[in-house]
Amino acid sequence: MYTDAFVSFIIVLLIGIAAGLIYDRFLGSSWVTRQLGGSQRRMVTSALVGIAGAFIGYHVFALLGVVISGSLGLFIGAIIGAALVLWLWRQLR
Repeated sequence: MYTDAFVSFIIVLLIGIAAGLIYDRFLGSSWVTRQLGGSQRRMVTSALVGIAGAFIGYHVFALLGVVISGSLGLFIGAIIGAALVLWLWRQLR
């Protein structure tokens, strides 16, 4: 069963935000750097990069036709896309 387009949009948005915040918390800057440099800007940037990656992954999986139990495969693609884009972003930063 496929989910509604609006619900899918919200789920992918939440996946991207969560991935960005988790990335920032565990793989971002050190605690001292966050305390001295401020973490709000970095957290927002990580969340936005995570959102972009989630939408890229969702649409790539949709183009490839990956369907696992309805939209579950697309949401897995969103998770993979967010993780990959966040990882690439860290490598280039």
